[in-house]
Amino acid sequence: MLLKKTLAACPGLCAALFCAALAAPVHADGLVQGALCPGLDQPASGDEPRYEAFFSPYTHHWSYNEEHEQVYALSLSRLLPENRLCGFSLFNNSFGQPSAYAFVGKSWPGFWAAQPKLYASVTAGIIYGYVGKYKNKVPLNVGGFAPVIIPAMGYRITPRAAIEVQLLGTAAFMVGANWRF
Repeated sequence: MLLKKTLAACPGLCAALFCAALAAPVHADGLVQGALCPGLDQPASGDEPRYEAFFSPYTHHWSYNEEHEQVYALSLSRLLPENRLCGFSLFNNSFGQPSAYAFVGKSWPGFWAAQPKLYASVTAGIIYGYVGKYKNKVPLNVGGFAPVIIPAMGYRITPRAAIEVQLLGTAAFMVGANWRF
């Protein structure tokens, strides 16, 4: 009971612990089987960026709700070999609640030959933040935690800068920019 109250009172701590778990090895029968973010410790090759920051100042909801507030999001991803990534996002959700998202993902740069700067990506992870009277706004929500899959499409303006649109289920889409460093 004490642990449940502590976790409910400290969502940031919960999210930080989850992110640490993403980078930790997965153990089965006492053997290290790998990690959710393999390559996390690999050095960057040459001038290749190792991180990507994303900022979204705008989210459009498909349906009007007078309780919706403007959503702002900021995330940091570690770029991994084979166009994979791991990351963490902090945002205020549609109802003004502080929220977090820990994720792993994959990107497909230049998937369309006619538009080589166009890319697609998908992330999957755990979201925290829809609590209280908004707990049913996200499917499979248990104690504020829910699994999430977020597909996105982007356009790489330069090798380091891009604009991106993320599809937030049946609720909304988010527009933002990212910078690799």
